[in-house]
Amino acid sequence: MIPLARIRAAAERAAPYVRRTPALQLHAGPWLKLEGLQHTGSFKVRGFFAALLTLTPEQRARGVITVSAGNAALAAAYASARLGIRCRVVMYASAPPPKIDGVRRWGAEPVLLPPEQVREWVSTRGWEREPETFIHPFAAEEVMAGHGGLGLELLEQVPDLGRVVVPVGGGGLIVGIASALKALRPGLEVIGVQSDGYPLWPRTFAAGERVPLVPDTIADGTTAPFDPTMFSRLQEAVDRWLVVPEARLRQAIPELAMEAKVVAEGAGALAFAALEQLPPGPPAAVVISGGNIAPGLLAELLVAGSGAPTGPASEGRS
Repeated sequence: MIPLARIRAAAERAAPYVRRTPALQLHAGPWLKLEGLQHTGSFKVRGFFAALLTLTPEQRARGVITVSAGNAALAAAYASARLGIRCRVVMYASAPPPKIDGVRRWGAEPVLLPPEQVREWVSTRGWEREPETFIHPFAAEEVMAGHGGLGLELLEQVPDLGRVVVPVGGGGLIVGIASALKALRPGLEVIGVQSDGYPLWPRTFAAGERVPLVPDTIADGTTAPFDPTMFSRLQEAVDRWLVVPEARLRQAIPELAMEAKVVAEGAGALAFAALEQLPPGPPAAVVISGGNIAPGLLAELLVAGSGAPTGPASEGRS
């Protein structure tokens, strides 16, 4: 777990550059922590500002490099631009176009590779062959400490909070949040969520070892490669795992849009989609981790969620 003093220092360091996002109570029930309203549309900027602001002048001069399915790429590009640091990002070539375009818009260089090459670059520590300073997108201590600031905010916004539900990819977000919450409220339950299209961590913990999986989910933000350094951290941080059927996840996105007026990407809607699996208990907050959904996918899911007809038979209807 990340020490509370380190989390507080990271949150204070990043505070001038990140937003204090709102927590919205839904129908007198769970609270939604709206990280899609954060700069670049996801929680990731918290960790990247916290990490980049610790770099030495020599490390800054070398520029930075990271690897990302999309949201960490946007955060790295944005934070680097704000701090005047050169940035390159190794990305899946299949990442949603808005995320790739966003990286370029902030002046960073996307290095687009097929998913298998990205995984190989990570597994062989490809960053050690690059000239830049590497910022791990989820396993770096200062990145996780920065994400812990979200947990500090939640306790202030929801004083009687008893449970928090968090989408999990590489694991940095939930480790940061859990470190903050459990230090201040040890009995609080931290629940991790993945899709059945990529239930990497629930299956890994059930088997006691890594289980190779090929992602098949719209929650692309949770398809981070397995990192063995996160095993013990997640074992300590997460009290319970939930797995959301992919079909349910596809329903949750239009539900959030219509019921809460919140736009969420696949990973961002995971925790909300898992709420129906929670038994009655203390007040809960769900982290809506990001809103960077491809417009075409959002339109498809909204139409499906509304029950409106699709295809040629529906053409010309108002």
